[in-house]
Amino acid sequence: MNASSATALFSAIIAAPFGAVGIRTDGCALQEIVYLPPHFPEKDPADTIAEQVAQQLQAYLQHADHRFTLPLPQVGSDFQRRVWAAIASIPRGEVRTYGQIAKLIKSAPRAVGQACGANWFPLVIPCHRVTAAGGLGGFAHHDDADGFHLNVKRWLLAHEGVHGY
Repeated sequence: MNASSATALFSAIIAAPFGAVGIRTDGCALQEIVYLPPHFPEKDPADTIAEQVAQQLQAYLQHADHRFTLPLPQVGSDFQRRVWAAIASIPRGEVRTYGQIAKLIKSAPRAVGQACGANWFPLVIPCHRVTAAGGLGGFAHHDDADGFHLNVKRWLLAHEGVHGY
């Protein structure tokens, strides 16, 4: 995706310390939050929902203790929603492994990882707080050669006071 096509795709784009964050709405509800590389230009919110999301994301990026109060549409399978609920319960400054989440919901670590990668609302549902047993793990189903998404995960964890990744 290039920067000019993103302008049309997103209802807002905000700057972030690791690049940018794209916000997609349908004018009535949040549809998706996407991590974007730094070359994406900011875009003013196109509607009140995008403005609300942008304000809350900016508050979080300034203060990791910010609590999101965004209404999220019900998306995903029942299993994905169970994983996302478990992830949402991880306190700021803590991490859980894919295996710990799997044990909690009586599933398998790989299935938890798949559900993490399918998260439509990163930051609001903090899948960056889920790591592999032996290290950082993957992030958002991206295997990018430049490491952009893993660097986003590292930045978010450090922002929340988790170091060593």
